Amino acid sequence: MTGLGYASVPLYRMFCEATGLNGTTQRGLVAPGAVGHEQVRIDFDTNVAPKLPWTFKPEVPSETIAIGARDMAFFTATNNSDKPVTGTATFNVTPAQAGKYFTKIQCFCFTQQTLKPGETARMPVIFFVDPKILTDPDAADVKTITLSYTFYPVDSAKAAS
Repeated sequence: MTGLGYASVPLYRMFCEATGLNGTTQRGLVAPGAVGHEQVRIDFDTNVAPKLPWTFKPEVPSETIAIGARDMAFFTATNNSDKPVTGTATFNVTPAQAGKYFTKIQCFCFTQQTLKPGETARMPVIFFVDPKILTDPDAADVKTITLSYTFYPVDSAKAAS
């Protein structure tokens, strides 16, 4: 039972990534290119766990993009403490039915981020919205997608092992 419990987390994560369940985004390499004049608004939401002494925000709160076109957004994070701190970002997309169509090519959330005392880092995410969203009846009313990130501290003892 213990083994099943440990195995269920990565299996659930793989299932969510494959289906977009719970707003899980996809990973991709190349955007297909804009299709027609269809656009969608992307809102950016940022959060920081209480134990992480960072300020984290998007450079712009929202963008309107062409569906299928590659886009880039920037976020800034500042370490407000007097020592180096490592954080990792989790993410999701709402509404949940848009998750399987929101594809990230590159993201700061794929790796841990370490900031020196007082350091500010500018972090990009490169993404696109898959044109298949246009043919999904469950996503027909999606006009705005919210990409949300939450940064959490990384336990340095666990990270070193």
